[in-house]
Amino acid sequence: MQDNAFYIFLSNFISNNIVPYTDAIMVVLLIICGFYYTFLTRFVQFRLLGSVFSILKEKNEIDKKEHISPFQALMISTASRVGIGNIAGISFALASGGAGALFWMWLMAFFGGASAFAESTLAQVYKSKDGKGFRGGPAYYIKKALGLEWLGAFFAFILIITYAYGFNGLQSYTMTSAFNVYYDMYNTSELSFSQSNYPLYIGLILAIFSLYMFFSHHTKIGKFSSLIVPYMALAYVILAVYAVLINYEKIPSVLKMVFESAFDFKAIFSGFAGSVLVIGIKRGLFSNEAGMGSAPNAAASAITSHPAKQGIIQSFAILLDLIICTSSAFLVLFSMAYLDLGSDGKPLLTAMPLVQEAMREYYGEFGIHFISIAIVLFAITSLIGNYYYAQANVKYLTNSKLAFNLFRISAVLAVLIGSLIDLKLAWNLADLTMAFMATTNIISLLLLGKIVSKVLEDFEKQRKDGLDPKFCAKKLGIKNAECWD
Repeated sequence: MQDNAFYIFLSNFISNNIVPYTDAIMVVLLIICGFYYTFLTRFVQFRLLGSVFSILKEKNEIDKKEHISPFQALMISTASRVGIGNIAGISFALASGGAGALFWMWLMAFFGGASAFAESTLAQVYKSKDGKGFRGGPAYYIKKALGLEWLGAFFAFILIITYAYGFNGLQSYTMTSAFNVYYDMYNTSELSFSQSNYPLYIGLILAIFSLYMFFSHHTKIGKFSSLIVPYMALAYVILAVYAVLINYEKIPSVLKMVFESAFDFKAIFSGFAGSVLVIGIKRGLFSNEAGMGSAPNAAASAITSHPAKQGIIQSFAILLDLIICTSSAFLVLFSMAYLDLGSDGKPLLTAMPLVQEAMREYYGEFGIHFISIAIVLFAITSLIGNYYYAQANVKYLTNSKLAFNLFRISAVLAVLIGSLIDLKLAWNLADLTMAFMATTNIISLLLLGKIVSKVLEDFEKQRKDGLDPKFCAKKLGIKNAECWD
């Protein structure tokens, strides 16, 4: 199929002629949204950051079989944010755009926290009951707050296509491909990794795991993420910090390289579309997902006494994502592999091979093993995080158990097929649908600023009065918030 001329033409046409324009519109809107909510909320992502841990430690009356805790909701959203893109994607951005891409990633996280607060707060306000638990997300607040049921359905459909099929196929394929390094090390036959049976074996293992997780109760996804994500991320950050410390003498030169590259305006404006600024902004936005409408699907499921609490927690998730991205960036920038340049002045290695070579440089064979394990864990947690987002939107579209089970089966098949085939067309389509999804969500967010302000003011007023904030929608004149009346 991948050799089919029409398949190649269509894939390249979407990638080269449509996606750049939709991406540009999406990036501009995401930046506007970040700026708007940063100033509307008076930098809520920093002012209330100190309350995150006290909120996470709150003891709510939780039925552990039915409800997702605030911490579990944080881990589900972090699991989806922290994926292979935080390793290979960051490496690719630095290799193709330059070291300054890191600075623009930092800047996008700075403003993105406010967008994350807004969308997750709205998701909590307009959530719906799901048995004894809750579900929600942009589709729900588009319908309930704006009265646009058809647009909510459009958003839900687009998110399902993007996350359950496009991104999960990508995670599965990239994770399977990561084992290529072992095949090259130990294989004695003439067959390449893709020609062997190993991708099928890995794909079947992934599919069986997905089958178990996708057909489990939704709280099991939260529990699994809360067990794996913190330790996985902490170990990765520790190794990155150690790599910096053993190369401490490079710190001034690396930071100088980052800032000089970030503000090389001559290079930026001579090739704007592929410049360090554009690549850094896109990578930062795509990594933290702030404003894109994905994380609110997890935020809505948490049990909490006030919507703003979950907004603050999800704003904190942007910081966690930034720490992982910075760790990946420093692993690359402090390595000699990054300075091994080709004739075009860019590193010879890029994406996953560049990170693997950097880890080999610091830690020898252990580095290769560790990064492979990290890739597997990052991909697995992203698979279930992406699925969690999608299932909330399937429930928005239909209450049919048959339809829901068919969706589960198709999501498992997407993981299996993705591990076997480089579905470039599917991924290009996912890039396209993600742009539509994010654009729909951002426009909705910009229209709902007054609601976000009301909720935040109510939260801060109660805190100022020495109370543990409790939310009442009727008191604020907010309609269609049935879980809070």
